[in-house]
Amino acid sequence: MTALSRRAPALATAAIVLAGFLAMAAWCGSDDQKSPNPPADTQGGAHVTVAKPPIHVTPFLVDVNMVLVNVTVTDPFDRIVTGLDQDNFEVYDEKVQQKIETFSTEDAPISVGLIFDCSGSMGDKIQKSKEAALQFFKTSNPQDEFMLVSFSDRPDMISGFTAKYENLQDRLLTVKSGGRTALLDAIYLGLSEMKKATTNRRALLVISDGGDNHSRYTENDIKKAVKESDVQIYAVGIFEPSASRGRTPEEAGGPGLLAELSEVSGGRMFSVENTNELPDIAEKISVELRNQYVLGYKPSNLIRDGRWRRIRVKLNPPKGLPPLQVYARTGYYAPTQ
Repeated sequence: MTALSRRAPALATAAIVLAGFLAMAAWCGSDDQKSPNPPADTQGGAHVTVAKPPIHVTPFLVDVNMVLVNVTVTDPFDRIVTGLDQDNFEVYDEKVQQKIETFSTEDAPISVGLIFDCSGSMGDKIQKSKEAALQFFKTSNPQDEFMLVSFSDRPDMISGFTAKYENLQDRLLTVKSGGRTALLDAIYLGLSEMKKATTNRRALLVISDGGDNHSRYTENDIKKAVKESDVQIYAVGIFEPSASRGRTPEEAGGPGLLAELSEVSGGRMFSVENTNELPDIAEKISVELRNQYVLGYKPSNLIRDGRWRRIRVKLNPPKGLPPLQVYARTGYYAPTQ
């Protein structure tokens, strides 16, 4: 019943465990300029100016008749579960069950933006963080595309979207740590750049060691932008053990902020204390992005009121499986016309 992608041999154990259950029973900152325009971005490593609101992110709205929801399923050991069928899922829109019209599991091309922290606090962590990013690129498919934003005092557009990840590798190796942390501005720039993606599946991978302390945008600004974008956020938070942390309030709030942004988008946050684990975590995220279920439904509520509508995906696993965890975006904005 459960099978893992051919691209994820390291997770094959999960398939064996789940099959056994079935058998026993007979799944970077801004300048001080103020402008009403969205941030200007340039390629080639030039600085990017980020002006505070208004936020201009293309809203994630219901299309003419269909809402698509990417869903990840994991087992109690956090291993990816594949091989489930459409009948194993239920979708609720504002607590009203919807009819699932489309269901797919194929490894479709994806556009990924890497948001890479190179602030001063990353000094002794930056090498392993680079290795993690390179490992993520290596597990890509030929049809995938990537872009790269690094950030410290301000976000820098290192490279726009390209299918040749080798170009990003070369540029990433030259990035050095220094300065403060404009995390929120970097995420905003990544969301804005996603409008240029050529695939229908889009994600940001954020690698950072703490909270924001130098952005123009606020947490509420970015939370709103994330809800308005059809982009999953995966975050790798490199945090010191809590007992040894001497952190500012912003840094202390970093894990919670990254977790909240990831959850609302349908992605996940991975907290890491040992930097040697970073490459394995990056590969795990890559595998997860390529082993998702895509559910499509036509909302029964046809009122075009522009309101935020909550989505809940419920799983009905085959008998004999252990408790499974479901990850999916939490809602969307209805159209206004």
